[in-house]
Amino acid sequence: MSATASIAPPAIGPYQLPNRVILAPMAGVTDRPFRQLCRRLGAGLVVGEMVTSDPSLWHTRKSRLRMDHSGEPGPRSVQIAGGDAEMLAEAARLNVERGAQIIDINMGCPAKKVCNKAAGSALLRDERLVAEILHAVVAAVDVPVTLKIRTGWCERSRNGVRVARLAEDAGIRALAVHGRTRDQRYAGRAEYDTIAAIKASVSLPVFANGDIDSPARAAEVLDYTGADAVMVGRGAQGNPWIFREIDHFLRTGESPTAPSRAEQHAVMHDHLEALHAFYGEVMGVRIARKHIGWYLSTRDDAPALRKRFNALETPDAQQRFVDELFCRTARPAPDGISAA
Repeated sequence: MSATASIAPPAIGPYQLPNRVILAPMAGVTDRPFRQLCRRLGAGLVVGEMVTSDPSLWHTRKSRLRMDHSGEPGPRSVQIAGGDAEMLAEAARLNVERGAQIIDINMGCPAKKVCNKAAGSALLRDERLVAEILHAVVAAVDVPVTLKIRTGWCERSRNGVRVARLAEDAGIRALAVHGRTRDQRYAGRAEYDTIAAIKASVSLPVFANGDIDSPARAAEVLDYTGADAVMVGRGAQGNPWIFREIDHFLRTGESPTAPSRAEQHAVMHDHLEALHAFYGEVMGVRIARKHIGWYLSTRDDAPALRKRFNALETPDAQQRFVDELFCRTARPAPDGISAA
């Protein structure tokens, strides 16, 4: 049994998490349908997509959808991004008024369009501004504030430990650390020495993020770093079962049972249905293409299947494709998988 099995899940302020596996915020991925699915399949906490701290941009359809947490159980964690302390503080207040129960500050996004605005991981280059932002946001709201960072801006500026101490001094209630610098983006392998050093330097809960793609890897990272939980991002794309699988392995030390074909079919069907309902027919069909593409990625015939699925234009055609993928139904389906 893993040495982590006897360690209790962490708490974020008044919120005791049910396990040690968290869904990472991912722009364009962790929308409400995906968050609800991952929570249903074992995620102890889910974090919403990054929302800009500029309220003047919240009128767009994209922002409105990203801020839609209706019907979700708590605690509802909303991530905000920006480079101005006063604006971030106001964004935190407004999101709490809209139902956010945890505010997460993004200082980890490596995207150029974010970093070019002195936000995301670009903030790690200015520790004075980091401290100003953290103190302002914590003072602005009466809910827990968490922070997501990378290990630093680049190899020569791996300042994650100093930023973690600034976070603790400011009253941040939990810290997620991606084991790469901004310069690395998602290349190479994540390193966990910096996460271990951060955990040893602060008393607040630390969540290890980066390349958590299996129950065994999750246990190894927790044992190596001493982190309180793992945060899963890309490892959950097309594999939302990873949360319950990691939780099972951490609790029992036993390999989890893979989802049956019937369950895979049901989950993909439900996910499609939720995407179509949430985004509407046109946008839902488009967004479903990347999610189904991830589900198909482990198959030998994935390229051909993705090409066929991406050509489908209606929710019904997409559902027929998934039904035939698992059931090989006999009914005619000229726009389904049998046409591939």
